[in-house]
Amino acid sequence: MKLKELTQYLDSEIPLSFQVKYDNSGLQVGDPEKVITSALLTLDVTDEVLDEAIENAADLIISHHPVIFKGIISLSGKTYTERIILKAIRNDVAIYSAHTNLDMVSYGVSRKMAEKLNLQDVRVLVPLKEKLLKLVTYIPESHLDVVREAVFSAGSGVIGNYDSCSFTSQGKGSFRGGENTNPFAGEKGKLHFETEIRFETVLLSHLKDKVIKALIEAHPYEEVAYDIYSLVNNNVEFGMGCIGELPVALPEMDFLKLVSDVFNSRGIRYSRSIGRELKKISLCGGAGSSLLNDAISSGADAFVTADIKYHNFFDAENRILMIDSGHYESEKYSTEILYDLIIKKFPKFAVRFSKTNTNPINYL
Repeated sequence: MKLKELTQYLDSEIPLSFQVKYDNSGLQVGDPEKVITSALLTLDVTDEVLDEAIENAADLIISHHPVIFKGIISLSGKTYTERIILKAIRNDVAIYSAHTNLDMVSYGVSRKMAEKLNLQDVRVLVPLKEKLLKLVTYIPESHLDVVREAVFSAGSGVIGNYDSCSFTSQGKGSFRGGENTNPFAGEKGKLHFETEIRFETVLLSHLKDKVIKALIEAHPYEEVAYDIYSLVNNNVEFGMGCIGELPVALPEMDFLKLVSDVFNSRGIRYSRSIGRELKKISLCGGAGSSLLNDAISSGADAFVTADIKYHNFFDAENRILMIDSGHYESEKYSTEILYDLIIKKFPKFAVRFSKTNTNPINYL
């Protein structure tokens, strides 16, 4: 298949619009029209990973961390990033990354951590904001079911664990077609009143074009009247971090041992004891110390993340056990998420996990 078939699918499942402003997820290197036969999954793109891809004839590397973060003004090979890009181009290896957008989706990095720790009743810690839209349109009664099914099939109408969510009310619409029109109802040049159904539903912002296209194709009118509103509602299905509960409460040291074992951490750091067993656990894969107050507000007993600075440990103030499991360690299972996504859609496409440990940190 062509590279663009896979990247378009991944972009739809892990929307690029979900990534934070500083990020650069998506296709990093490669021609979208290129035919690909296999992919290598990794947390980071390093020289060793690129060699592994070349040796195994993988023409695509899919990583969690982007190889390109900032603008590149030259490709002279002066920097590590430039050398990786040049080597990938010379060997016709494409590179695609899913970073903070993979953190945001409901089955993302933090959820994978929760799965590994066997947490229950898992939900988003900090819901995604300003990504929810409302669609309002007006449909003749005869075509309500057809149009409704079309916009639902395009992805609208999902609220939490419910789909096909909408509201309808009846009213009178008016219009007068011009000389070059062919109106569905009434006669051109004459004012017409039509009994119509006001139809309302919600959708995520990245689905807007797809939903509007489906609406226009299914609607019988030549000119479809519709409104799109931005909503300030939190989207509790998507967001950063997550929180859940252990099957049974654990003493602090037992939970620390569990974290160390599950993520194979060679040395975890943690704050002062809070003097109680741990039941409610908050998580954020990667550098998530900025979510500490959210974790505390959620009532969590512990917060597992990475890249915690010295002074951040003081901020825990004995209210929560703050645990740094390591950046690489907390995100290394992201490749499993990507594997499952790809195989679900392209079961015959060759996908393998990199055997290269890309953790740049060593321990004595």
